[in-house]
Amino acid sequence: MEFFASCLSGLEKLLAAELKELGIKRTRPLGGGVAFYGEPASVLRVCLWSRLASRVLCVAGRVSAHDADALYAGVRELAWETLLKPDARIAVRAHGTNAELRNTHFIELKVKDALCDQLAEARGSRPDVDTENPDLVIDVRIRDEKATISLDLTGQSLYQRGYLDSRGEGDGSVACAVAAGALSLAGCGLADKRAQDAGAWSVVDPACGEGALVIEAASCAADMACGLTRDAWGLFGWAAFDEDAWNALLDEADERFEVGLAALEAAGDAPAHKLGEQRGWNARFMGATTSSPALSVARQNAKRAGLRQVVSFEFAQAEDIPELVKRASAGVQTCVVASVLTDTESARAGAQRQAELSAFMSAAAAAGKQADASGEHMRAVLVGDESIGARYGVAPCANVTFGKGRIAQAAVAFDEPPAAGIVIKIPDNQGGAEHELEVHEASSEQFAARLRKVYKERKKWARREGVDNYRLYDADLPDYAVAIDVYTGEGQARGNDYVHIAEYAPPHTVDAQLARRRFEDVLAIVPVVLGVRPDHVFSKTRMRDKGGAQYADRSRKNYVTHVIESGHLFEVDLSGYLDTGLFLDHRVTRQMIEKLSEGKRVCNLFAYTGSASVYAAAGGATEVCTVDLSQTYLDWARRNMEQNGFEGPQYTYERADVMNWITQTRRQPRRFDLIFVDPPTFSNSKAMGSKTWDVQRDHVELLIGVSRLLTEGGQAIFSCNLRSFKPDVEQLARYGVAIEDITPQTIPHDFERNPKIHKAYRVTRVKR
Repeated sequence: MEFFASCLSGLEKLLAAELKELGIKRTRPLGGGVAFYGEPASVLRVCLWSRLASRVLCVAGRVSAHDADALYAGVRELAWETLLKPDARIAVRAHGTNAELRNTHFIELKVKDALCDQLAEARGSRPDVDTENPDLVIDVRIRDEKATISLDLTGQSLYQRGYLDSRGEGDGSVACAVAAGALSLAGCGLADKRAQDAGAWSVVDPACGEGALVIEAASCAADMACGLTRDAWGLFGWAAFDEDAWNALLDEADERFEVGLAALEAAGDAPAHKLGEQRGWNARFMGATTSSPALSVARQNAKRAGLRQVVSFEFAQAEDIPELVKRASAGVQTCVVASVLTDTESARAGAQRQAELSAFMSAAAAAGKQADASGEHMRAVLVGDESIGARYGVAPCANVTFGKGRIAQAAVAFDEPPAAGIVIKIPDNQGGAEHELEVHEASSEQFAARLRKVYKERKKWARREGVDNYRLYDADLPDYAVAIDVYTGEGQARGNDYVHIAEYAPPHTVDAQLARRRFEDVLAIVPVVLGVRPDHVFSKTRMRDKGGAQYADRSRKNYVTHVIESGHLFEVDLSGYLDTGLFLDHRVTRQMIEKLSEGKRVCNLFAYTGSASVYAAAGGATEVCTVDLSQTYLDWARRNMEQNGFEGPQYTYERADVMNWITQTRRQPRRFDLIFVDPPTFSNSKAMGSKTWDVQRDHVELLIGVSRLLTEGGQAIFSCNLRSFKPDVEQLARYGVAIEDITPQTIPHDFERNPKIHKAYRVTRVKR
C-alpha cells in the first residue's frame, strides 16, 4: 500500500533514514514529507515509533479535480468499503484550491457526498459524519487539477507528545519536532540507534527553555516509543487495522521502555537538583535555564513523560555550564551540547534571550574544548538564526533549515571542537578577580574597557543625583554602534538591574557578518562588565531613516517590570514594544513639567504611556487630560497614574487623533495653562485613515492649534526627535505663535554626548 509521512520542512532526509530503521524499504523524500510503500503492520510501527513524522497518511487514490463533478466522480470510484471500518465516524479536511474549486468547505462537502453515496451503494448504509470527534479523517489535497485522497492514520499530529499539556497543537509540538530533528542531526536520533548502542552518550542543553530537547534525548536513549501514551488514533477507523498486531506492538514498546529506563537509572543515584549537591549522580541528560517558570514546566514535562528520574534540569547561569558539561560527560564516550535557541513558545524568546544565549553558548563552546582536551568526544547541534554557529568558529558537518516562514530556523551540527577564539580579560567592577571571556573580535576588548570606564563614572553620578534609570553608552566607539540603557527594578523587581541594548543598523559599507559578530560580543560583554544576569539583558535593532530613528524589535514577547524615576513608579516593557514605555532623554523635561504644574490645568498630547501626566499630577495640577490615539497606551497611562495614587474625575483619558481633537476642542470653552506636546516623527497609523503625520511638514498647523488652547499667560512645551527639525518661526509668528528653543536646558547629563537626541521648545501665544 502507498503511504505518505508528513514532517516539518527540512526533516525529509532524516525522516527517510528513520523510516528505513523502522523497516520501511521503499522511501522517496519529497517536499514536506516522505512517500513510502509497505504492509499495514509496518505502518503501525511507524505510527508508534516515528519521532520525525508529523502525520502518517494512507493514500486512497488520486483523482481529477478539474471541477466539482470530476472530483465527485473520482472519489465515488474509490473502494471505500475496503478502506473504512463499517462503524467508523468520519470527517473530511481539505487543503488547497484551484480555479474551479475555490472553497475548501465546498470541497469537503463534495468529497463527503461522494464517499457516503459510494458506501450506501456498496454496504446499504451511509457512514456517520462527526466533524468534532471523528474516528478517521479523510485528507484531501488539491494541487492544480489533481486531488490526492488519503486516510489520516494518526488523527492528531505525532509532534504533540504525550507529556505536553492539553493546550493542543501549536508551538509546543513544533518545539518537539525541532528538538527531534536537532538530535537526529547530531547522530542521536532513532535512525542512529546502532551508533548509540556502541557507546554511552549524553546531552546537555545550556538554554533548555521548557525542556523539549532534553526530554526528547532521554526518551530516545530510554528506547521509549513516542506514541506509547497516546489513546486516540485515526488508524482505529481504518479497515486494514489489526488490533492484535497493534497490541503486540504496544507490549513490545512497554517492555523496551522498561528495560531502557532501568539501564539509564543504573547510571547513578537520584539526581541532585542543585549544582552544589554531589551524591554520585552522573546525569546523562541535563538542561540549564535562568527562568524559574520554565524550570518548573520542564520538570513537570519530564515527570509526565515518565523520565523525571533520568533527567536533570538546573537553574544555572552561564558560568555554571562548563560544570554541567563536565558532569554529563563523565564516563561517556560522546557528550552532545545541543540547544534550540529560537524558542517559539517561551515568553523569554527573542529580545530577552539574545544576551543570555550568547553567554551560554560561549560557555558551552569553552566546555566543548575542555571535553575534547580530556579525551571525551564532543558533538554540538544548535538551532537558531542564520548566524547561530558563529560562536564555534569551525565549519559545520551538517547545515539544514527546519520549517518555513514564522518558524524557519537554521540547524547546524559540529563533530569537532570549537576553534580557538579570542580571549579577553575584564576586571571585576566589584574589585574581584578578572573574568576571562571569549569573543569574536579582538577590538571588542576596547569596547569592554570603554564600557567599564563609563559605567564607573555613570554609576557614581546616578547614585549622587538619585537617578535610577539612565543612558550608559551611545555609540561611543563607532564600530560598536549601540545604545545601552540601565533600568533599576522597583516593587517586586527591587534588587534587579535590567539592561536595554538598541543596536543601530550598520551602513551598507560595513560587512553584515562583521557587524553581527561585534553585536554578539556586545551581548556577551555587557552582563560581565555591569554584573547583570544575562537574562536581564534585552536587545533590539534601531534603523535610521529620513524620518528619524525607527526600531525593529527582535521579539513581540512582553517583559513587564517597574522602575522608579524621581520618586514616581512607572511600568516598563523591556521586550514587547518598540520602546520601553519611558523615554529616558525626557527625564529633565518631565521634571520641568512637574515644577510648572502646581495649580494648573495640564494637557498631555501624544501622551504615549502618560509619564508626563504622572509628573503633572505630582506637581499639583488641578486637572490632567491625557490624549493619545492608542488605547493600549492610554490604558498603560492610566495604570501609571493609578499606581502613583492619582485617581479621580480630574484625571481624564481621551482616545483621539490629536489633530482632530485639537480642532474639536478649539470649538469648546475648554482651555489649559500648560500643554506638553511630544509627537512622533512620522506616522501612518491605520487609525488615522488615509492621512499621514510628518512633524516637519505638520508642526506649524499643530502648534497654531495648541496655542489656541492655552489660557492667557499659558505655555506649551513642544518636543520632537527629528534631528534635522527646524521650526518655521516666521510662519508661526504670522499666526501669533512665539517659539523659543530650550533644548540645552532639557538634555540630561547621561545624554550630553548626543545632544541631538531630541529638540525642545517653549511655545506661547503673542498678544496682539
